[in-house]
Amino acid sequence: MTPAFEHLQKCLKQLPGLGYRSAERIALHLLVEKTERLPALVNALQEAARSVRRCGRCGNLAEDELCPICADPTRDHGLVCVVEQVPDLVAIERSGAYRGVYHVLHGKLSPIQGIGPRDLNLAPLIARLAGGEIRELILALSGDVEGEATCHYLTEHLASGSAATPVTVTRIGFGLPSGGGVLYADSVTLKSALEGRRDYL
Repeated sequence: MTPAFEHLQKCLKQLPGLGYRSAERIALHLLVEKTERLPALVNALQEAARSVRRCGRCGNLAEDELCPICADPTRDHGLVCVVEQVPDLVAIERSGAYRGVYHVLHGKLSPIQGIGPRDLNLAPLIARLAGGEIRELILALSGDVEGEATCHYLTEHLASGSAATPVTVTRIGFGLPSGGGVLYADSVTLKSALEGRRDYL
């Protein structure tokens, strides 16, 4: 194969869920079988790279200052679900069981990997808590050690008086396997987890 093809295959292989064979099939599909699709794909990637950014309030994907969820006046803005990554948000939205808003941390605390509070999208959440707009914080984080540490950190901030008004903290867990995450749970499981949330403080 040509160097350009091998470079494309190598780049595709870096995407999550794609191995060597999958990357090879996609590269051949675009360059040999469906060449007419390549310009549209390139344009879509370039446009997304130019226009898509993080929401200034919650960290979700946005093209304006706020994402469509934060900008929606029909959502319950006093109910905030904290998730690790954008795909977790997408999974909960797909369940149709939640009408509040979100906060995306873009990770979780992991001292072993050198990930501390400054590496996460925590400052805007602390600011939202200080603003008094949040009445309930739903912690939809994974049940592993890092997820538990992140939950503990957030509740410590609440206990130290970061919130302007009292905030109820709940944690989803009912229906989710121990050590499991939000991303791979089905809609029924997520609905049960949200409806069965419990006080965390």
